[in-house]
Amino acid sequence: MGEGNQVHREHRLRQRKKFAEHGPENFTDIELLEFLLYHSIPVQDTNELAHALLEQFGGLRAVLEADQKELMTVKGVGQTTAALICLVRELHRRYSAGAFQEKPVLKGTRDIGAYLLGQFRYRNQETAMLLCLDGGSRLISRRVLGEGSSVEVNISIRSIVDIALRDKAARVVLAHNHLSGTALPSSADIQTTRRLWDTLRSIGVDLADHLIFAGEDYVSLRESGLFRI
Repeated sequence: MGEGNQVHREHRLRQRKKFAEHGPENFTDIELLEFLLYHSIPVQDTNELAHALLEQFGGLRAVLEADQKELMTVKGVGQTTAALICLVRELHRRYSAGAFQEKPVLKGTRDIGAYLLGQFRYRNQETAMLLCLDGGSRLISRRVLGEGSSVEVNISIRSIVDIALRDKAARVVLAHNHLSGTALPSSADIQTTRRLWDTLRSIGVDLADHLIFAGEDYVSLRESGLFRI
């Protein structure tokens, strides 16, 4: 074993001991990422690669939000390492969503927003979702209406009506995310919401809300008074 490899091995042993005795909350972002990379890169130093990832993407959250192709543009990140980082992101997303029972009751904006935050977290494409609720506001289904990297996700009102009828929904919630960093609705968002409200009302289904997400922030169009109730 080379002297360099022995140094890296001893460093890893010290970090594993620190993890076991003090827990991950006492690790810096660099140390956490370095420790994670131990599981895809044997023996060699991962500290330099952890620094490179954080510098390339601007922070730990941005590293976790990057897709496999973006991660592999960083020298030293192969397919296995990129897949490991993406796996951590997906595990956290499902953990967040799993904090709710399988068919939760979503009575107000706070309940709906908290539930959907877990669904939108770490998504790096614009995504539109529809929640179908029964008369007691219990979740019947959650469906992805579309995904895309364009500025807007095209939302088909006809598709929403079809889903609402098929799932026998009494109420529906429309939601989508903005990648721009702001959850403020566009004029197109407002127009779509108003058209959808009118259309659903004609078939006896209530549009409970339209929520727009950006990172950990979201805006309710119903609470903002931007469509008729």
